[in-house]
Amino acid sequence: MSNGRAYFTNRREAGRLLADAVEPLAIDDPVVLALPRGGVPLGFEIARRLQAPLDILMVRKIGAPGHKEYGIGALVDGASPQIVIDEDAARLVGADKAYIEGEVASELAEIERRRKFYRTGPAIALGGRNIILVDDGIATGGTVKAALQALAQSKVRSIVLAVPVAPASTLEELSELCTRIVCLATPEPFHAVGAHYADFGQTEDAEVVELLAQAASFAGPGKR
Repeated sequence: MSNGRAYFTNRREAGRLLADAVEPLAIDDPVVLALPRGGVPLGFEIARRLQAPLDILMVRKIGAPGHKEYGIGALVDGASPQIVIDEDAARLVGADKAYIEGEVASELAEIERRRKFYRTGPAIALGGRNIILVDDGIATGGTVKAALQALAQSKVRSIVLAVPVAPASTLEELSELCTRIVCLATPEPFHAVGAHYADFGQTEDAEVVELLAQAASFAGPGKR
């Protein structure tokens, strides 16, 4: 489609299209990891197609003072927590060490809230597994970069990054951090991720919980 038109009807459709692209890779014993909340509907569709376990990777953006939507870094919770800060962006917006430490503490609290709310069982062991990391799109790549760096510390076998839409330049930067990238569209010029969806309404907590519960039936205990 031409620039200015939506590539995807909604996240579920984008997930099914991503599943079409990922399935032929025949990834052995995969685990689908979705970035909540927006990545979960897509991850659900991929996990259902592959009959693979689905879990979430908690990543929170660290926003600029007074402009929380402008990311200056990201925080990833897990066995090997990662804090990724764009030092140049932080200096530009006046985010000093004290501010960043305060934001990290706040986002850790939100991660803990979401973990308690979303989890229907123990986290899936990732060591030695082939990971498919899923989000609903990438803009600057800060959040996904933090996620990939965290996974690299988890002794996983391989990482396939699967997203519907992203700038080609961002994917090039991320390519060194993963085994393979599956991306359906790289429009140029790139607009906001939501501009490429007809429906980009917020994914609610209740939907995340429901999809994770449904996904528990996709793979038996031996695969978890």
